[in-house]
Amino acid sequence: MDYLQTALSSFNGGNWYGWKTHDDNGNKIPNDQRMTYANIKIIKDGATMPTEAEVNAKIQELKDADANKETKKASGKQKLLDLGLTEEEVKALIGV
Repeated sequence: MDYLQTALSSFNGGNWYGWKTHDDNGNKIPNDQRMTYANIKIIKDGATMPTEAEVNAKIQELKDADANKETKKASGKQKLLDLGLTEEEVKALIGV
């Protein structure tokens, strides 16, 4: 998951940002270095730039949700195994 882009999409109703292609001195920003907070540009009228702290908080929220999902998946798998299902049966049911 691209946490930065997913986080950014959660602000301003989504589809509000793009990436600068050149820095303030007119130098081209290499593609592999463009997708950073510093290179965000607003492309939607009325959108406001979230603070870096807000974006980082959203990224952490997304990461925590992913970690929680994996923890619950592992817990559910273990409970099914504890009930006597085989690994193959569990995998057939939930894909893990």
